[in-house]
Amino acid sequence: MQLTLEFGGGLELLCDSVKVHNVNVDMAKGAEKLIMKDLLGWVHTNLIKERPEMFMKGDTVRPGVLVLVNDCDWELSGQLDTTLEEKDVVVFISTLHGG
Repeated sequence: MQLTLEFGGGLELLCDSVKVHNVNVDMAKGAEKLIMKDLLGWVHTNLIKERPEMFMKGDTVRPGVLVLVNDCDWELSGQLDTTLEEKDVVVFISTLHGG
């Protein structure tokens, strides 16, 4: 499935400073749909190059990471159970900043 993944608010630093990734994500064998939980595992394995603990905690994103699917907050669409479709745009933005 072709998706566009965008990282901002400093999260791009975990992905070799690349903000936008056009990726093809394979669904798990036997799966009928791709959900956010599966995508997060794929991102952790394939895109995060350093300090994965800054992006994920357990099987979800860390508190303070805003997730948008097609400009809609994923909290309104089911969070980890959000179903993804071909050519969706998923944005991850860190709202935490040092000081």
